[in-house]
Amino acid sequence: MKKSLDNKKILKWLATVFLIWRLGLEIAVWFGGKFLPQKGYLGPSVWANFDGIHYLWIAQNGYGLYQQAFFPLYPWLIRWLASFIHNYLFSGLVISHLAFFASLYLLYRLLLFDFSEKFARRVIILLLLFPTSFFFASFYSESLFFFLMIAAFYFARKGKWLVAGIFGALASATRLVGIFLLPALLVEWGEQKKIQNPKSKIQNDNLKFRILQVFSIFLTPLGLIFYMRYLAVHWGDPLLFAHVQEHFGAQRTSGKIILLYQVFWRYFKMILTTKPDPLYFVVWLELLTAIGFLALLIWGYFQKIRLSWLLFGILAYILPTLTGTFSSLPRYVLVIFPGFVGLGLLTKKYRWGKILYLIFAILLLISTAFFTRGYWLA
Repeated sequence: MKKSLDNKKILKWLATVFLIWRLGLEIAVWFGGKFLPQKGYLGPSVWANFDGIHYLWIAQNGYGLYQQAFFPLYPWLIRWLASFIHNYLFSGLVISHLAFFASLYLLYRLLLFDFSEKFARRVIILLLLFPTSFFFASFYSESLFFFLMIAAFYFARKGKWLVAGIFGALASATRLVGIFLLPALLVEWGEQKKIQNPKSKIQNDNLKFRILQVFSIFLTPLGLIFYMRYLAVHWGDPLLFAHVQEHFGAQRTSGKIILLYQVFWRYFKMILTTKPDPLYFVVWLELLTAIGFLALLIWGYFQKIRLSWLLFGILAYILPTLTGTFSSLPRYVLVIFPGFVGLGLLTKKYRWGKILYLIFAILLLISTAFFTRGYWLA
């Protein structure tokens, strides 16, 4: 009975903050429409521009030129739901909103394993206020991936490794960084075994059961493997999702690896040469996000955040930077939840950290207004 009451309390609080957040986004849309000129084509909806247009096209027509950069699970789910409600745009937005709300619930429950209820709420509010959180309400795969990733960590923490592996496989069919759930879940498995019997290498589980647990974790890459197989059969290139990246105008390179310090140096040069305009705002947002999340992950390590979370966060942070740019990083970091845990610990320890709530809220309103008027952000 207590668990049921706790769930009801959690869901009520989440529904309240979710609706307030969603209302705030609509206020930002109104603000943008009132004061910002439209830039370019907005797509069929202010919530489905830029990458959203590609996801909508794939759901309706299948993959077109260079669209293999977008992993298949989100558009395939849209197509499936649209077969019942006959509206692709509405189907995608429903999936995004439901997946995000479900992920907030699982994140709340996941955090309760290690932290207080008050702290779990702190992290969720920081996530909702983050300047690019509007992507969770958009026709993008962020919400779906976030749900699948959090679900994998949540069920792993409960020792349900088969369920965790299945969610991991679905995650790797949604975003490339889903593959990093494999090493993260293996670390989580190892950490749990140490806690069960820290003084001995002999575990309580029998060998056969341990093998089945590890095998379940190795289901995680299947989503990526199946997609690579699909690309190989239809286009003769299993890595086509990477090879088409340079065609999207984000100055990415797929032919060589660019180290992190080189990307930082490139951005410092841009800051000194870019004229003040909307692009200037984006460059600053990308650079500050890169610096901030790197610092938060380092901070999280010293604050002893779970190693499995940090490993996933570090790998998910590093991967997009290897293409030589921080472009889209303000969106990519949304799924690096250990960074938000570190942010929660920071605002809890230092009073000055509370100013971040106000800064985030203002930047969220500005960013949402820009995005919904056709200005590229991430």
